[in-house]
Amino acid sequence: MSGTQPNRPIVIYAAVAANLAIAATKFICAAFTGSSAMLSEAIHSLVDTGNESLLLVGLRLSKKKPDSRHPFGYGKELYFWSLIVAVILFGIGGGMAIYEGVLHVIHPVESGSPIWNYIVLGIAFLFDGISWSIALREFRVEKGSKGFWHAYRSSKDPAIFTVLAEDTADLLGLIIAVLGVFLSHFFHLPVIDGIASILIGFLLAGVGLLLVYESRGLLIGESSEPEVLERINQIVTADPCVERVLDPLTMHFGPDEILLNMEVAFSEGIVTPSLRETIDRLEENIRRQYPNIKHIYIEAASLKESVRK
Repeated sequence: MSGTQPNRPIVIYAAVAANLAIAATKFICAAFTGSSAMLSEAIHSLVDTGNESLLLVGLRLSKKKPDSRHPFGYGKELYFWSLIVAVILFGIGGGMAIYEGVLHVIHPVESGSPIWNYIVLGIAFLFDGISWSIALREFRVEKGSKGFWHAYRSSKDPAIFTVLAEDTADLLGLIIAVLGVFLSHFFHLPVIDGIASILIGFLLAGVGLLLVYESRGLLIGESSEPEVLERINQIVTADPCVERVLDPLTMHFGPDEILLNMEVAFSEGIVTPSLRETIDRLEENIRRQYPNIKHIYIEAASLKESVRK
């Protein structure tokens, strides 16, 4: 929550630039060589370019100021567009690659010299690797000391983890495409190229399903991590005027916008002016450590109610 924040736009801009250039190169190469795996990779890069452009749209819309219809702001725009990206990756990216591969298996066509395939795939691996390294660097900023998988699952920033997942799929897809091109020429079996395309399609579909699952959770509302809730509890109960905190509740409206609602049992005999000062102090202490908590609602509970609960 606190500390250095990842730079989302640079991650997305780097991915858009890399994938747009790579897609154009792959389409030209596929047209000359007739490689099914190369065409699938070109579709893959084109879909990624569109996806990352949609993430930019979501990022821009999420910055809109709150209004009367959306008093908590538009932070979830980013979550909505990340879900659309995941569906496109699964449906269009994975579906078209599988379709193209099946056609090539049913009607195998001997492709030309593989040299250009290797050159284009090598260039693509270089640019995708650069984009992937930028996304990974920013993801490490976000994850801190957490384990990689735990940080990925708990991340509330789809602009980072979506690009990282897509770039990882890109690199794996390129490896599959190289193997497909090599084996199909080595064994003089063009059907292998089609099988490689199908495998790339299943890879995209799998990554798309993973992103759908993660984006769905964010869109319907996810809480902060248990350690954050525990730390909030410690901050509040450390106040001399607080006896107990009753289950603080949080929900993300965006990567940098969190709602906190909690019932607090204050000390007996506290008067109204002191209660107001205490609540202000609690909010200040919480926001000092967690500036992303933009909305704090504290409800006073009697000690008798807190004991029953």
